Amino acid sequence: MGKKGATTAAALHILVRDEQKALTLLSELNNGADFGKLARAHSICPSAKQGGDLGEFRRGTMVPAFDKAVFSETAVGILGPVKTKFGYHLIKVLYRK
Repeated sequence: MGKKGATTAAALHILVRDEQKALTLLSELNNGADFGKLARAHSICPSAKQGGDLGEFRRGTMVPAFDKAVFSETAVGILGPVKTKFGYHLIKVLYRK
């Protein structure tokens, strides 16, 4: 579980336009697919070139739904799909501190 007062995090994500595609990719991830490879192949975010790596960011930097998912103290492993104005995200939180 994450630290309740975490102010920074690092995460990878896969951004797709529709929820069904996100659910299909989530199923692949749950069956052992490599997150970075799926991000490079399917994500519509520029971070896809880095396997979906968003690096480290501070609480409040990302859009509200994304931020809430990442900094939730119960958030572990792969989260999503999380809907934002950009589409549907699958998020892999690397750490929170």
